[in-house]
This record gives sequence, C-alpha cells and structure tokens, in this order.
Amino acid sequence: MNAAAPPTPLTVRDAAARLGVTPRTLKYYEELGIVVPSRSEGRYRLYEAADLGKLARVLRMRSLGFSLATITAMLQQPYEAPADGGRPHLSKASLKTLKATLAAQLEALDTRVAQVRAELKEAAALQAQLRRDLDYVERRLAGEPVETALARRERAQGAAKA
Repeated sequence: MNAAAPPTPLTVRDAAARLGVTPRTLKYYEELGIVVPSRSEGRYRLYEAADLGKLARVLRMRSLGFSLATITAMLQQPYEAPADGGRPHLSKASLKTLKATLAAQLEALDTRVAQVRAELKEAAALQAQLRRDLDYVERRLAGEPVETALARRERAQGAAKA
C-alpha cells in the first residue's frame, strides 16, 4: 500500500490497485456506508485522498481482526489529535460509546447463539424421530410383521428418551 496521496481523484480500479484490494471490496464498503466516494459527471466513483486514508485505516483494522461492524462503529466516533502531534486516537468518551455498542452487539449475538442451539436440539430430536420412522417403514417393506416392527419402534423410542 503506497501511503503517498494521489494528485487527483482515483477511479475505483485505480484506488483498489493503490490499496491492494479488489474493486468489489471498495464497492462493498460503499454499500455498507464505510466510505462513500464522490461521483464524476459520468457517475464513476472518484476516491479523494481522504477516502483513501479512511480506506487504508479500515484495511489496517481488518488486518488486526476487527469486524466490519466494529470498524463502522469506530469510524462513527470522533478522533482526537494529541497535543504532542502523535497519531489521532479515539477519545475516552468515544471509547465508552464504542464499548457500549460492542457490548450490545455481543449480547445480541449471545442471544442468537442460544436460539440456534435450541433450534439444533429440536432438529436433532426431529432427526432421530425421522430415523425411527424410516427404520419402521423399511422393516415393513422387508416383510416384518406390524406387531414386531411397532414393538421395535417403541423400544427405540424409549431408549431415545432415556
């Protein structure tokens, strides 16, 4: 990734090449509202130096393992420029807001994981029931008497409940 700012706005292809990503990645980030480039009269995307800087920051955060949801939340927070001229960073207030956002996302995800686990448990029970049904039908097709097949099915169902 070349850090030098381009002298003129770049097209999506040129910006992608400069950043080392595909044009589709830049379009996806635009769909998410992470970086929305200006448009030419012909409706081509044009990436300014500020857009490229923001995209470079997004790509650095992605390389560090941050999710796009977290990156989006971080980008919505204001940055502080330190008095000593160091790297701009999130203020404590911004970090607290980000912490609350991430905690809420985590809680929602934990709830969804619990729901999926319950659904999987139900699916496993249904799967076992269908296997018993299939076994019964196959035994009946093989000529096993109804009483014998039903007794075997009831034993299998009782064993599944135990």
